[in-house]
Amino acid sequence: MKTKELHAKDVTALNQELSELLKTSFKLRMQKGTQQLQNTSQLGQVKRDIARVKTVINQKTVQK
Repeated sequence: MKTKELHAKDVTALNQELSELLKTSFKLRMQKGTQQLQNTSQLGQVKRDIARVKTVINQKTVQK
C-alpha cells in the first residue's frame, strides 16, 4: 500500500482501512500461533501498513 493512495482517502475511509488491517493482523497472529502461517513476512508487512495508515490519519487530523 502506497502512501499516495492513503493521502487520497478521507479520514473515515482510512479508519475503515485501519480496522480491516487490524483484523488481518489478528488472523495472521492466530495462524502463526497454530503453526498454519506459511509466509511469515506478511506479519511485518501488515504492521507497516497499519503504521502508515495511523500516520496519515494523524497528519489529516492535525491539519484540520
